[in-house]
Amino acid sequence: MSLSDPIADMLTRIRNALSARHQAVNVKASKICQGICEVLKKEGYVEDYKRIDDDKQGVLRVYLKYGPMGQDVITEIKRVSRPGRRVHGGVADLPKPLGGLGIAIVSTSKGVLSDRQCRRENVSGEVLCTVC
Repeated sequence: MSLSDPIADMLTRIRNALSARHQAVNVKASKICQGICEVLKKEGYVEDYKRIDDDKQGVLRVYLKYGPMGQDVITEIKRVSRPGRRVHGGVADLPKPLGGLGIAIVSTSKGVLSDRQCRRENVSGEVLCTVC
């Protein structure tokens, strides 16, 4: 089965794994999904991720993170730019989820970055998703 939106598939798998209290979740590997996992790791939303190579596409195993009392670190993860409606934002137009407490993940010419990194490096691009 081919996926028309692998990013939405990855976000849905993470969302479902968090609600089921899993420690890790497997998603299909791609460069953009790996970039999103890297941003989530740098910003402290997931523990770690690991690429597992097989004879096909490969798998990303994402190790989820929970608080000290078992609460979810990621309360909301939402796809912004979809295949049917691309959302591009300038540096000044990038969203600030939860008034700056969350992050927006942006695909730029310098790779996949968080909205804070985009403002710091003064680059803009396509807003992939928001995480709170």
